[in-house]
Amino acid sequence: MSSERIAFFLSELHGGGAQRVIVNLVNELVRRGRSIDLVLAKAEGVYLAQVSAKARIVDLKASQLIRSFPSLVSYLKSDRPKCLISGLRGANLLAIWAKALAQVETKVIVTIHNTLSQESKNYTYKRRKLLPYLIRHFYPWADEIVAVSQGSAKSLAHGTSLSLARIRIIYNPVVTPESIGMSQQPVTHPWFLPQKLPIILGVGRLDRQKDFTTLIGAFARIRQEREARLIILGEGEERPYLEQLVRDLNLNGEVSLPGFVENPYAYMAKANVFVLSSAWEGFGNVLVEAMACGTTVVSTNCESGPTEILAGGKYGKLVPVKNPEALALGILSALDTPFEPKILRSRAACFSVECITDRYLEIINA
Repeated sequence: MSSERIAFFLSELHGGGAQRVIVNLVNELVRRGRSIDLVLAKAEGVYLAQVSAKARIVDLKASQLIRSFPSLVSYLKSDRPKCLISGLRGANLLAIWAKALAQVETKVIVTIHNTLSQESKNYTYKRRKLLPYLIRHFYPWADEIVAVSQGSAKSLAHGTSLSLARIRIIYNPVVTPESIGMSQQPVTHPWFLPQKLPIILGVGRLDRQKDFTTLIGAFARIRQEREARLIILGEGEERPYLEQLVRDLNLNGEVSLPGFVENPYAYMAKANVFVLSSAWEGFGNVLVEAMACGTTVVSTNCESGPTEILAGGKYGKLVPVKNPEALALGILSALDTPFEPKILRSRAACFSVECITDRYLEIINA
């Protein structure tokens, strides 16, 4: 294999922000004529179909991420890519260990997509104690450490005693030519056919991190003042709880949970307001995606990413975390006074795949 080959390593390609970021980078590098391997512990997930046909999928066929380790070592020994970029904690550690065991010159770049401090609060006691130790001890072995926001970098440095100077900040490559094209496609959801009432949109996994409980609570308060509709795209373990909450608040027929959709951009482009209600983030890709569609956004001022994306509130409303009243007021204000779409699209262009890929190539080629 060519020594100029660039490889990416992930567990799989299920619907997460980190996975989408990797796919965006892979496709842009392929467009630039680079030889790319996408190495997956198990080649499955909704984003698999979005990977360029010109990228080589290397399926390690492991039932669990940890079981892919021997195959990853073999891959590095046999293919010797110039660079291996990994995403998410487990894959980062395996990439570091695999290089050491394979004894190759491949440059390992680990990427941090969330805040360690917030994530660790939801770990079991044993894992909460072990993970910072492993990161503190082994991340320095990586050739480069990349965090997707200032906040996630500071959280990593604080939680592990790594030097902040050791961590590079490269924002996520969110806006792609494909996403812009997909935003112009029609939506079949009946509330858009035609759109009679204002539509508030949320997108993300149905889990504690995304805190759609607060968004639904805020919507209940909004409905006391005006008619509107709420759509939340995504799937996850909290679906039964959220569906029960909708019933308890007598919002049946006014809140829709369609599940995961392959084209959220079309929904974003047609919604009146996009809301990120997360308790924490590493970056907040969906905010940028909505802004690229010209849609006014409201976000919790959570760790970390939203305040950096929105420049402290210059490009969207920022409200306190887990505060339905404040979120409702922010959404009502956004409905009454939307932001200029041209300004939002201009800000979103700062996070285009073209701009961010240039940053990655700087450290790949350094």
